[in-house]
This record gives sequence, C-alpha cells and structure tokens, in this order.
Amino acid sequence: METQNYQNHRKLKPDAPFQVYLYIFVITLNLLAMANLCRAFYRASGRIDAVLFILTGLSLLAGYFVFRSFALKAQDRAIRAEENLRHFVLTGKVIDKTISIQQVIALRFAPDEEFIALAERAAKEKLSNADIKKLIKNWKADHYRA
Repeated sequence: METQNYQNHRKLKPDAPFQVYLYIFVITLNLLAMANLCRAFYRASGRIDAVLFILTGLSLLAGYFVFRSFALKAQDRAIRAEENLRHFVLTGKVIDKTISIQQVIALRFAPDEEFIALAERAAKEKLSNADIKKLIKNWKADHYRA
C-alpha cells in the first residue's frame, strides 16, 4: 500500500468505484430525461411521462448526494469519538470543545507524539484543517475513510 501523506491523502479510493459509476449513471439518466422532455414538448405529446422521468432523475441525483452525506456524517462522528478517546487516553482529559469536526478530522493524521500539541495549538490558534495537516511531521495514514 502506498505511503500516505498530505499530497496524496485526498485521492479517490479505488475500492469504491461504485460511487463514480452511480454518479455517471444518474447524470446520464438526467441528461436523457431532459432530452426526452424537449422531444415531448416538440411533439406535443408524452409531456407527463417526460416530466415524471425528469422528477425521477432529479430525485435520484438528490438521493445520491444525501445518502453520501449521511455516510460521511456518520464517519465524521466516529472519527470524533476515536480522536476524543485517543486524547483522553493520552492526557486524561477530553478534547477541547472548541475544536471543530474538521480540525478533529485533520488531527487523526497526527501520531500520538504530535497529537496533543497540535490539538492545543488548533484550539488556541483556530487552525484550519489544511494548516493542521501541513504541520504534521510524521504522517499517520488513514486508509479506511469512505
């Protein structure tokens, strides 16, 4: 497995091609539904069916993004719990409440030796997730992100 670092950690996961295929399928369905709607108005027949196809396509597109966001939100909550536990194990205290979920997600890449100092600095200086990731010296890979 390739070593993960700041430059390559955002790549699309090759073990989840269904996301790409589903997105292409839904976009294609919407394009065909729009073409069908245009054709129905040109022929002056079949407009109700064409509108139903458009509504179905738009519903699937909205569903794609909503369901994807649900999965990411659940994973973000799991990451927050994991990093909160790690902070508690290392310090005996829960992580600072002012640290945002995006900061916690960035902190998961920090090894234990850097984690506490980075968490404190992130809370004090309101560092962005990109800034936190750039400050990590010894990157701890996360190959399980969905």
